Amino acid sequence: MSKLRLWIAMSLDGFVAGPGQDVDNPLGIGGMRLHEWVFPLAVWREQQGLEGGEVNESTPVVEASMANIGATVMGRNMFGGTGPWGEDPWNGWWGDDPPYRHPVFVLTHHAREPLVCDGGTTFTFVTDGIEVALDRARTAAAGKDIGLAGGAQSVRQYLDADLVDEMEINLVPILLGAGERLFDGLGLGNPRLAHVRTVAAPGVTHLQFERA
Repeated sequence: MSKLRLWIAMSLDGFVAGPGQDVDNPLGIGGMRLHEWVFPLAVWREQQGLEGGEVNESTPVVEASMANIGATVMGRNMFGGTGPWGEDPWNGWWGDDPPYRHPVFVLTHHAREPLVCDGGTTFTFVTDGIEVALDRARTAAAGKDIGLAGGAQSVRQYLDADLVDEMEINLVPILLGAGERLFDGLGLGNPRLAHVRTVAAPGVTHLQFERA
């Protein structure tokens, strides 16, 4: 069966986004610092349609994170916006050609017709909960794995339900002090994941976990 794979950046004090998240500051105050290590990489720049870039110890980690992913599940906050969609719904942070290029299933309380974008990305909005979204993603992935994107609340639901098969924590040596913590409120014993690899790289340490 295909695996559900989480890949996320986190500060030393456990935050995956800073305080004060809004439409103008989607990662909150200081949250963009969590991803500064990846922006110069050639493999990341290629995904954004950019040329050049660096190759370092993070390169194979990022390449592995993108390999064999056939669909993605994400929360509403990561897609963009809050509350009802309105008559002219916003199309989120991703623009006309999002970098996913496969089906994406967005967890939300507000129904909306699918959003078909350039490059092969289609956002489907799921109001029936995390397991329905995962089942639909598995069908769409056609045997490939499913990527689990943010935000923190959606990720915690999958971790607490013990549905995550692999987790890559990209630990960034900064302190955010406030914001969205990844592991707050998880039930005792979850997630049942064992540490299997550590990779030190410029500006980040990659910690990989797999189902125990």
